Amino acid sequence: MVWDLDDTVWDGVVLEQDAAVPTPEALLALEVLDQRGILHAVASRGEYEPAAAHLRTHGIEEMFSAVEVGWGPKSVSVRRIAERLNLGLDAIAFVDNDPFERAEVSRALPQVRCYSAEKIATFPDLPELTPSLITEESRQRRALYRAERTRQEGEQEFVGSSSEFLASLELVMTVRRANEDDLARAHELTVRSNQLNTTGRTFDIDELRRLCASDEYEVLVASLADRFGGYGTIGLAVSELTDRDSVLQLLLMSCRVMSRGVGTALIQHVVDRAHAQGRRALAEFVPTEVNRVMLVTLRFSGFEVIDSNPARMVLMRSDVRRGALPNAGHVEVRSEDEMPSKDALP
Repeated sequence: MVWDLDDTVWDGVVLEQDAAVPTPEALLALEVLDQRGILHAVASRGEYEPAAAHLRTHGIEEMFSAVEVGWGPKSVSVRRIAERLNLGLDAIAFVDNDPFERAEVSRALPQVRCYSAEKIATFPDLPELTPSLITEESRQRRALYRAERTRQEGEQEFVGSSSEFLASLELVMTVRRANEDDLARAHELTVRSNQLNTTGRTFDIDELRRLCASDEYEVLVASLADRFGGYGTIGLAVSELTDRDSVLQLLLMSCRVMSRGVGTALIQHVVDRAHAQGRRALAEFVPTEVNRVMLVTLRFSGFEVIDSNPARMVLMRSDVRRGALPNAGHVEVRSEDEMPSKDALP
């Protein structure tokens, strides 16, 4: 939710020396949506320092994961916020008291939902702002994004190349079979992660529970940490196991790790598990409007197209590409369960 400040979050205009106080409706909406895992950001007119100081004075600066204050078009600020938070524009909403500003954003960014400030009191009750599932990770989302901002600031100050910065993060990915405690987060990932998603398939909790219990499927979850702290559970891989093949039906990563180069590391782990079981490593790819990057990632990971059906492509990992991928060396992958072997299969 991207907020205008003057006459929206608070009554009055800070630069006009108004004693602007956040409205009770705005404070309630900020708190309720934050607990649902909905991030807040600011796109407002004015000078940055007075606006930030006013947010700080009223104890709500920490509620916002990105703050854009200036004099340019607000659509530009909204787009910049989406890029900074690695969110699709269709996941963005914008609230402003000024109909001109809403019209400008709506015209430039038709994917963005726009609300008038008069609607703020209704935010806690709007279905589109009420996720069907709220996990503990959802409640921690703002803290996870703030940690990411610290990383980004560290990257800006880092002297060296991007690859050297990634290596300095000391990234550790932990992969394990999903258990009952993981199902809510796994389901959440399937409905929230659109860009780094190979097929766009969604699974509800009952489906995931059934797949976890089946010998014909393997459901893996991946968490990530670095020297700045944890990223939480950021990856999911669902594979169908046949006598001959391990078919990756879904592999997705949270958009929060888009710039960390960890997708190939998880793919490599899934491939290693398939080969350890004596199976060929196959992957499905179903194109969506936003997931082409995952086809590139699969190809870069050594997968070659064996069925080019545009509605459902099938790829197979070439045997000649076995071994660690050169661009995944900055990630240490740990498996919390024993790597399955061909000899252990029934």
